Amino acid sequence: MSSKIKSIHARQLVDCKCRPMVEVDVVTEDGYVGRGCAPTGSSVGKFESCVLRDEDPGEYHGLSVHKAVDNVNRIIAPALTGMDVADQKGIDQKMIELDGTPEKKVLGGNAIYSVSIAVFRAVAEAARQPLYNYIAGGPIQTVPVPSFNVVNGGCYGDLTQPFNEFIIMPYGADTIYDSVEMGINTFQELEHVLAGYLGRKPEVAHAYGYAAPSEDPEVILELISEAIGRCGYTGKIGFAFDCASSEMYDGASNTYLLKGKRVSADELIAYTKKLTEKFDFVFIEDLLDEEDWESYPKANREITRTNIIGDDFIVTNRQRLERAYELKALDGFILKPNQVGTITEALDTYRYAQDHGMLAITSGRAGGVIGDVVMDLAVGLGVGFIKNGAPRSGERIDKLNFLMRACDLAPGCRLADIRPILKYI
Repeated sequence: MSSKIKSIHARQLVDCKCRPMVEVDVVTEDGYVGRGCAPTGSSVGKFESCVLRDEDPGEYHGLSVHKAVDNVNRIIAPALTGMDVADQKGIDQKMIELDGTPEKKVLGGNAIYSVSIAVFRAVAEAARQPLYNYIAGGPIQTVPVPSFNVVNGGCYGDLTQPFNEFIIMPYGADTIYDSVEMGINTFQELEHVLAGYLGRKPEVAHAYGYAAPSEDPEVILELISEAIGRCGYTGKIGFAFDCASSEMYDGASNTYLLKGKRVSADELIAYTKKLTEKFDFVFIEDLLDEEDWESYPKANREITRTNIIGDDFIVTNRQRLERAYELKALDGFILKPNQVGTITEALDTYRYAQDHGMLAITSGRAGGVIGDVVMDLAVGLGVGFIKNGAPRSGERIDKLNFLMRACDLAPGCRLADIRPILKYI
C-alpha cells in the first residue's frame, strides 16, 4: 500500500453555488490518483479555517481562488513530493507547519484541505478498495440514516424566519431504500401542503428546500407534520433544526430573533424546549451564538427531549469540543472536515467525541460537490445519521445514491438503527 507522491496539481473549478473552489490531483509513483476539492458553506463559523479568495472584483465578484491554487502548485506540491501517500498524519502536519497559522490563512484552508482529501483518496486507490472500506478497515456493516432539509429559513420579503433549516429524518424505515423514498415523498407532498397554505406555489430557497412560509417555527412544523401524515409516515420520521443562530444574533443587545421580536437566550431556550415537547426532535443544531458558552450548558440541561449539537459552535475543532464536553454544553457536533482544514484534524475531533460518548454527525456544505468525501467518512466511520440537504440538486442526490450504492455493494449491509440515541422514545 506504500506509494510515494510523484506529483500534486491544483486547478480552479466551481461548486454547486457557482463559486470558485480548489480541486487537487495527487498522483503516486505507482500511478494511483486521488482527487479532492474544498466545498464551502453558507452558514460559516467565525472560527473555521480560512477560505482563501483573491478578492479581485473583476473575476467572480472577488471569489476566485487562484492564490490558493498557486499555493498548492508552488509551495505545497514541492514540499510533499516524495512523501509516502499512506502517511496522512505526516502530510497534513507538514502542510500545517508550512502555513503556520491556526486558521490556515497563509496557504488557505481550501488549498490545504483539498490536498488532504486527495491524499486520502490516493491511499485508498493504492489499497485497491473504496475509501469508505479503507476508513472502516474492512467491509461496512451499516449505512447512516439520511436527513432532508425541507424548509429553509432566511429573509423573504417582509418575512424573516431565523431558524436556518427545518429537517426531517426517516429513521423508522426498514432499509436505506425506504428511508430515501420516505424523505423524497414527504418533500414532494410538502409542496402541495405549502401551496394550500400560501395560496401559491412555494419558492425554492437558497439551500434548495422550500422558502419558509411563516415567521413562526411552530407553524412550519405543523405544515411538515401534515405532509408526513398525508404520506402515512407519522411516527416514522423525526424532526431536526439547524438554527444557525449566530446569523441572527445581535451582540450589542445580546438577543436573538424569534417570531419578529428580539428575545434573550433564556427565552429562546424556553421556546425551543416547548417545541421539543410537542414535536419529536432528533437533534437541534446551533441553537445559540457560536460564542455563547454561558447559555449552551443551560440549554443542554433544560432541553432534555432531544440532542443538542454544535456546528458553527465547534467547527470540527477538538479544543472547542473538549471545552464543550467539560462544560456539559452539548451532546455532539457536526463533522465537517473543511472547517478545521485537514482529514487528520477532523478524525482527531471525531475520535475525541467517540471516546467521550458524544455524537458525530457528518454533513456536506451548502456549496457542495459531487463525490464529497464526507460520504466516505459517514459510511466508513459507521455514523448513525447524516445531514444530506434537500432532495433537489445534483450533489445532494449524489449523496443519497452513494448510500444506496454502498449498501447494495456490501452483502448484509443494513440501515443504521438510531433509536438508542433518540431522547423522545
